[in-house]
Parts: sequence; structure tokens; C-alpha cells
Amino acid sequence: MPIYWAFLTYMLLRPGTENHEYWFMFSGIDKVIHVSIFALLAFCFRTALPKVGFIYFIQIMLVYAFATEILQDEMHLGRSAELLDIVADTAGFFLGSFCYMKVKNLNL
Repeated sequence: MPIYWAFLTYMLLRPGTENHEYWFMFSGIDKVIHVSIFALLAFCFRTALPKVGFIYFIQIMLVYAFATEILQDEMHLGRSAELLDIVADTAGFFLGSFCYMKVKNLNL
């Protein structure tokens, strides 16, 4: 999990690049990516630290989402803070937490 978290932080804060059009690109793909990466982060977090309470988990994830968006804007590297990114991040960590609960309840 720490390696994924470090990689995610790097990817969220690296300088912005010119996007090329590919066949799979569509409007809003960045929000889908935000939901996906935060869902995976939340699932890994809940798996690695199952004793952390849900309220603390939400607080940690919200602080991380807000911090990365603020840093993107403050670093002036071609990235900007977007409220919809935070919404997508929030949806992602709720989705990841939901998936964790479903897998946990399978009792494998």
C-alpha cells in the first residue's frame, strides 16, 4: 500500500502534459480515472489497516484528496485544482470501501 500511495501521489502531482487523442478517450475520462485510482487506494487501505475506524478512514482520505488538489494548484506545474476531482475521489473511496466490505463479508 505505501508504494501505491507514493506512486499515486507522484502521478497526481507530476507536471501536466499535453493530452493526445486516442481511440479510448472520451470527455470525462479523467474523472473515471480519479474514481478508479481512489477506489483501489481505499480498498488497499481498508485491507491493510482494517482496525482503522470508518470515520478516521473517511477523514484521512478526504484530507489526501483535498491536499493533492491544493498542491496541484499551488505547484504551478500545469495542473489545477478542480472541485469535480474531489467529488470523483470521494466517490472512488466510497466505492473502494464498499467493495472491501463486500469481499470481507464473503468469508472465504
